[in-house]
Amino acid sequence: MPTTATSIRDEIRRTNDSFEASFEQGDAAAIARLYTSAGVLLPTGMAPIEGLPGIQAFWQGAMEMGVKQVKLKTRDIEELEDTAIELGTYTLFDGNHRTMDEGKYLVVWKEQQGHWKLHQDIWNTNLPAPGQKAA
Repeated sequence: MPTTATSIRDEIRRTNDSFEASFEQGDAAAIARLYTSAGVLLPTGMAPIEGLPGIQAFWQGAMEMGVKQVKLKTRDIEELEDTAIELGTYTLFDGNHRTMDEGKYLVVWKEQQGHWKLHQDIWNTNLPAPGQKAA
């Protein structure tokens, strides 16, 4: 049975809520399980990270660098058949609730066995690079 547009948006919001909660709990394995088995991260300044072990290691590394909380805000979702494209913004916080980074992201979601999972995940900061003046 195809997923309705409302339920696609609802499921993406629930999955993003799980991402945020798992991050606060320091559970990188739970975050990795939100991705497809062929999931890819495309972080700024790095080569693509493919597969669940690499995705888990990346998010574990972010936690170890002091990121304690992630807030995701969906701006738009374009729905296709078994794919959805989400445009949003993120904010990363340290353990004292200070903003470490903020920026935007684009996620390609895939429906697998009735569940929507992150498949391709790219983001970049709104903060200027070191030595660069803010616009």
